[in-house]
Amino acid sequence: MLHSKIFVKTKKEAPTDEVSKNAILLHKANYIYKEMAGVYSYLPFGLRTLNKIENLVRKHMDKIGNEIFMSSLAPKELWERTGRIDEVDVLFKATAANENSKNKSNNEYILNSTHEELVTPIADDFAKSYKDFPLAYYQIQTKFRNEPRAKSGLLRGREFRMKDLYSFHTSEADFLKYYEQAKKSYMDFYNDVGLGEDTFIASASGGDFTKMFSHEFQTVVDAGEDVIYIDREDKVSYNKEVVSDNAEENIKNFGKDISQLEQVKACEVGNIFPLENKFTKAFNFQYTDENNQKQIVSYMGCYGIGPSRVMGVLVEKYGDDKGLVWPKNVAPFAIEIISLHKENNNQDNVFKVANDIYANLNSENGEFAGEVLFDDRNLGVGNKLNDADLYGIPMQIIVGQKNLDRNIIEVKVRKTGEVIELDSTLSSQELAYEIKGIWNRVF
Repeated sequence: MLHSKIFVKTKKEAPTDEVSKNAILLHKANYIYKEMAGVYSYLPFGLRTLNKIENLVRKHMDKIGNEIFMSSLAPKELWERTGRIDEVDVLFKATAANENSKNKSNNEYILNSTHEELVTPIADDFAKSYKDFPLAYYQIQTKFRNEPRAKSGLLRGREFRMKDLYSFHTSEADFLKYYEQAKKSYMDFYNDVGLGEDTFIASASGGDFTKMFSHEFQTVVDAGEDVIYIDREDKVSYNKEVVSDNAEENIKNFGKDISQLEQVKACEVGNIFPLENKFTKAFNFQYTDENNQKQIVSYMGCYGIGPSRVMGVLVEKYGDDKGLVWPKNVAPFAIEIISLHKENNNQDNVFKVANDIYANLNSENGEFAGEVLFDDRNLGVGNKLNDADLYGIPMQIIVGQKNLDRNIIEVKVRKTGEVIELDSTLSSQELAYEIKGIWNRVF
């Protein structure tokens, strides 16, 4: 993709009302645009990154569920039926007055912060026999919560992206089996997205949704709002809130001594928890069992991942003093080619060499097709190099006249700063081959 064709311009200054690393860097790199506190629009580079995160979510959720897309608006009657309309304190409620109607009326709606009230009737419409279970639906959608303390950029917002999955079961054994499968799928996702090494499954209380247990997926990061105890060897952890009343005794109940555990700050990037039959009873969701008897669906589970929050956590985790640093699977592009040709002269040799490398790397059937950004803009050297570091694309190919005079082209690894020199007298096909080799070695 040619940079000159993309509406992206970096900014030198961050918004005065932003203090979090993720909000500052994403704004300066023009990945996001702030609309109001806790509400952001995603610009071309930001949307590419968000889409890659969400496609990795799909890759792993498709193994355990079917993707659907539910409405954002719900009639208030559904929330009244479950008794949650006055229980969920972050709920957005809307009244639509039809002033042009002959019979003026006010219709009330809920802007869903979660979708148990919608998914349960959907499942009820399709699953009638014990043979239809287990059943699991998931979606990736924009959610809305009237968050009183919208802050920390993408980490705590009023409008955000969420993957929520709901499973339905006729036995506890089946539910627990599925629950463990979900844990594995979650950790596979965090490994793919680049957070697996420092993400732990934390035992926690049920929170607002269930009085039972829950499990949080917590990534160790300085910007985290949670405190967790972790056991790096066993790859398990416990939310401090669970053990705060009697920390030592409660940790022992988990089979560990508190002195053996490390206390760290972390950010929740996902959670899973049982719902039992709270919602299936509310909607009288029944099935016919093996004995041809009607039964209430007795076990339901909820499983959430916030792709936009994951994006923010990645910035908090890996961003440095130069800008963003993306793991390979979620970067907007894999490679950026930076042509340091003279301004207002895209016909010189520097541009030609850079363009030839771009054409070979970006070939239709190649490994990097659609994954190469070519900075063909007529800007100064400093602006281009600074922008490249700010964008955080994993690998930079730097083509400049001074290096060409020495018969070299530089390949820079953004994360480590490592610079590899290639022979510029090689053909563009040979250079592309060498670049692929470096990619495979480094990543």
